[in-house]
Amino acid sequence: MTPTSDDPGHAAPSAAPPPRPGFFDEVRDAVHVRAALLIIGVLALQLGFITSYIGAFHDPKPKEVPIAVAAPTPAAAAQAVRRLGALPGDPLAPRAVADEASAAAQVRDRDVDGALVLTTGAADRLLVASASGASLSEALTAVVTRSERAQGRSVDVVDLVPNARGDARGLTSFYLVIGWCVGGYLCAAALAISAGARPANPARGLIRLAVLLLYAAVTGLLGAIIAGPVLDALPGGVPALWGLGTLLVFAVGAITLALQGLAGIVGIGLAILVVVVLGNPSAGGAYPYPLLPPFWQAIGPALPPGAGTYAARSISYFGGSGATGPLLVIAAWAAGGAVVTMVCAFLRRRADERDGGAPLTAAAGDGGTHRGA
Repeated sequence: MTPTSDDPGHAAPSAAPPPRPGFFDEVRDAVHVRAALLIIGVLALQLGFITSYIGAFHDPKPKEVPIAVAAPTPAAAAQAVRRLGALPGDPLAPRAVADEASAAAQVRDRDVDGALVLTTGAADRLLVASASGASLSEALTAVVTRSERAQGRSVDVVDLVPNARGDARGLTSFYLVIGWCVGGYLCAAALAISAGARPANPARGLIRLAVLLLYAAVTGLLGAIIAGPVLDALPGGVPALWGLGTLLVFAVGAITLALQGLAGIVGIGLAILVVVVLGNPSAGGAYPYPLLPPFWQAIGPALPPGAGTYAARSISYFGGSGATGPLLVIAAWAAGGAVVTMVCAFLRRRADERDGGAPLTAAAGDGGTHRGA
């Protein structure tokens, strides 16, 4: 008699246990495709960081540094300009000026990075402004000294705009700007982490921008106070630096919000790419623009860290001379970021209305399930 499940004398055979998942199945469950893509993105940012910093700083050389030349006669000045302009590697971009007073004025106005004043004696004078960057004034001094020595002459260096006592090598402006930039994109990232990378509608986008502006005003003021009165590292007034800090923090934060609106949580990585990977080494901090390789020299003035560093030095040491252009660059980033943020919020609302449902957002980059934001 064949046993069946109805036979009380025989137990029914138990079901076979499910097969245990293999190692690669466990990996697929533990590391989803989204996580893998994010890790690859982090790797790309890391390698970009290494490449950008080493590429910018590994071999600083002066290239076409603007320098004014004054001499007792126009003919002597023209001859010196030709000689300096023909130096191997084109380290200088000389221009003749009428006299020493004109040369000194151009240095103080940041029209040139130095000035060579030829004299009738045995020693000429080199006018520099170490507040523009100690490494730049040192490089300029080295190039001009070698050129003068080849002519059998010596050179006396006069620092027209020295660094403040608490501003070691003129780096305070750079670090202040970097701190402001970090605050800008971290504030925008915090808004994304807490309530979804993409704002649900224009009203929410406007609120985020308003919060960012308030944060920018507070951190701009505190940064200016710390760098000025507290640590006595930067001269100049607090109000001007406060204005710069507010504009810069808002600009970087608005860029981050805009990129989050376009790419979700990945936008934070894109903001780091623009501001940190590309912006910091090209900012002219440790090595001002004329000492950087062509790529970094070209992009530096167009990015917030570079424009901010140049403007901070101009405000602190040069009475604001040369700050207008960098401030316009930062303002353009701020306006562009705000506009893109609002456009993305408007388009998202339209998409939600078209789908006929309330918007869904996620604290971790639009991948969750809570509503609002």
